[in-house]
Parts: sequence; C-alpha cells; structure tokens
Amino acid sequence: MVSKNEIIELEITGMTHEGLGVGKKDGFAIFVQGAIDGEKVRAKIIKVLKNYAVARIEEFLEKSSSRVEPFCPFYKRCGGCSLQHMTYEKTLAFKKQVVTDNLARIGGLQDIKVHDTLGMKDPVNYRNKAQYPVGMGKEGPVSGFFARRSHDIIEIKDCGIQHPFSDIARDLVLEHIKKYNIPVYNEETGEGLIRHVVSKIGFNTGEVMVVIVATKPEIPQKQKLIDMLKTKIPNLKSVILNINNTRGNVILGKENITLYGSDTITDCLGSLFFEISPLSFYQVNPVQTEILYNKAIEYAGLTGEESVFDLYCGIGTISLFAAQKAKRVIGVEVVPEAIEAAKRNAVRNRLTNTEFYVGKAEEIVPQLYKEGKTADVVIVDPPRKGCDEVLLKTLIDMAPKKIVYVSCNPSTLARDLKYLTANGFEAQESQPVDMFPWTGHVECVVLMSRVEK
Repeated sequence: MVSKNEIIELEITGMTHEGLGVGKKDGFAIFVQGAIDGEKVRAKIIKVLKNYAVARIEEFLEKSSSRVEPFCPFYKRCGGCSLQHMTYEKTLAFKKQVVTDNLARIGGLQDIKVHDTLGMKDPVNYRNKAQYPVGMGKEGPVSGFFARRSHDIIEIKDCGIQHPFSDIARDLVLEHIKKYNIPVYNEETGEGLIRHVVSKIGFNTGEVMVVIVATKPEIPQKQKLIDMLKTKIPNLKSVILNINNTRGNVILGKENITLYGSDTITDCLGSLFFEISPLSFYQVNPVQTEILYNKAIEYAGLTGEESVFDLYCGIGTISLFAAQKAKRVIGVEVVPEAIEAAKRNAVRNRLTNTEFYVGKAEEIVPQLYKEGKTADVVIVDPPRKGCDEVLLKTLIDMAPKKIVYVSCNPSTLARDLKYLTANGFEAQESQPVDMFPWTGHVECVVLMSRVEK
C-alpha cells in the first residue's frame, strides 16, 4: 500500500485503455499520467483509492525510445489529446493492443486476427468539426477547450488537430462578443447568451458552416458578425444560430435559425456527396472515414445480389457506400433529421435501391423481420454504448450470412461479439482504424460470419 504525497520509484509494465502508464508497488496498481510502458520513473502519489493509486511523474529514471516532445504547447493542460508524448507509430501499436486486450478479456476472443492499426500519413489538422465552449475568464470572455478533468476553459489559439478555419471562426465570434459586450454563458447560474462556437467543414468541397450556440434566438449586431465571417472565411456557406436554453452538458439544442446562406453544407466521400446539418452526425476525420467505410464494404463482400441492413445509419453514409454494390439497402436511425438527410443524399447520388426508417434499431428491426424483410449482410455502427440486446437477439434469429460491426468503443464491441459468438456467429478478423490521432480513441471494424450448422 502507498500513501498520499509519498514518492516512489516505479517500473511501468503496462498501459490502461485511456493511455495511463501502469506500475505496481507490492502488488498494488498505480496509474501514472504520461508514462509509457517500459519506462522507470520516480513518481509522487497524488490520490489513493481502495484498489489503486494515481501518481504524477517527478523524474524519469529510464525513458522509452517511443517518447517524444508534444507538439502542442497546451498538451499538459488540455483534455483533448492524451498521447502526444508518444511517437505516432507507438500510438498505433497501443490502439491495436487496446482492441486485442478488450476482445480477449471481455469477449473471450483469444484467436481473432487483429490487424495493425491503419494510421494517417499526416496526422494533423484532421478534424472537420470543432466545438469550442465560451465562458468568462479572469480578464473577460474566453473560448477554447476544457482543461483536463475540469470545465475551466483554456484559450488555445492554434489547435494542431483542428482545421485552421475552425480556429478562425472561434476567434472572430469571440472578437464580436468582446466588441459588443455580449454576455457569455455561466454554467453555474445558467445565465448569459453565447455558449459554444461550433464549426463544420467539408474537407473535400471546402464549404464551411459556423454554428453559434446561444440561450436566446437573437445575437446583438448579428449582421456585422456575418459580414466579418464572410470576409475572413473563404467559401463560408452557412451561419446558424442554435438555441439551447437547457442546463447540462449537451452542446446543441434542437432549434436552428439560419442567419446566412443555406441550412446545410455538402461534403463528399469517394464519389458520393453528403448533406451536413448542424445536428447531423458525420465522422470527424474524412480521410480516415473513407478508409473505414471501404474496409466495412470490403468485409461485407457485396456482389450486387445482397439485401443489406445498415443500423444506426445516421445521414446514410455507409448505406450509400453499400448501395453502390448491393441489391437493396435498408437504413435505420433514431434521429428524424438524419433520416430526412439520408433520403435526400440517396436522391442526390441517384441511388434508388435504398429505404430509410426512423426509430430505434431494437424496435424497427424486429418489426421488419416480422414483416418478412431480412438481410444477407447487416452493418451496425452503434454509439459508444453498443447494441441493444433485443437487436442482437433479432439478428441471431434472422441469421444473416455476415455481420460487419463498426465500433468506436472496444469494450462494448467485445461484449456484443461475445453474445453473438455464443449464438451462431464467428468473429473472423478485426481492423482498427485511427480516426482520432493523438487521442486514446480507436475505431474498429470486425467481420463476423454465420456458422453453418
């Protein structure tokens, strides 16, 4: 056991799935922020809990050859990236290990082939969406990112993973707030007007949307703000006022007012065009998204004769990729606005072999199955909580030839695969994709096939 403020020497023998180094003192686990497996450190205990302690590095005794200097000056304070102290190659190996460990430990899948993580050639400025909180600092309004494990806003001028236009949009809105003394939101009291600045960028079309999240449907001197944004941001296509007057951490409200331009912007993936609204889900890394979706379609093995279900389909991105090679695609999504966008995207891309349904997958799919609508291939891309058990039971009854599981959370992925492999499916291979360089997150595609009885 250790005590708070004690300084100990520690050998880092592993890493958590969040990227913390792990060492042990007399069998007691100690987590160390910023440590890499293989290193030896002198660390100060800063928190002691029942089953583990947390420590801070005081001195390196032996450094890993994978250690590098973070390229962001705000790295130690900001909560956005957590792996910049490693080489990029090390982060890719770490993410492969995270997937492998979860599939083995939670899913009981010891023998599944996990491929090397597919990384980026240039893993900077890759995000097409930014969400900057706005608040009051010591010297006036500030906007940036929350500090690690807090809601204190750090002013970050140039973020190395965001598109440069996102930083420009944030700075212009903040300049407007200061110039006209516009009240900013206070999380504790719920008072104030401007809460967030959100930007969305079509990487392949160049189109830019700026969303200002406010508690009321009006911004002082809004035309001057629009004129400034138009002057400083080439190809600005849309300025949206989003109304969110609820308390809590949800960033966007349900009401949008278009202040300038169109209600949506457009981006393309491969040969397909997609309409993006303030509320629609669209993968934040377009370069890696194309790689991810192509891998999913490769695993699906479509020949033009298959019926495909795309569950949690969003605005129909994977659905339309599949529709180019399948006989029929049915997409299911709980967000009505996303389904309307999916239908418009299908029309725009002249794909007539698609159907889209609004509702929870665990409610819609059983109903479709009762009506006699089945799939040869099912693609699922659920949120972090994974698939509902009712849905998994229906897929087992339906018995498609293949299930292609796209996941942003290896632990819930492993849980769902364990259930499916116990009920007639075999997990054949897994491909991690680095959608979020320098963070602890990893996307993964798994191919499952029905076991013939």
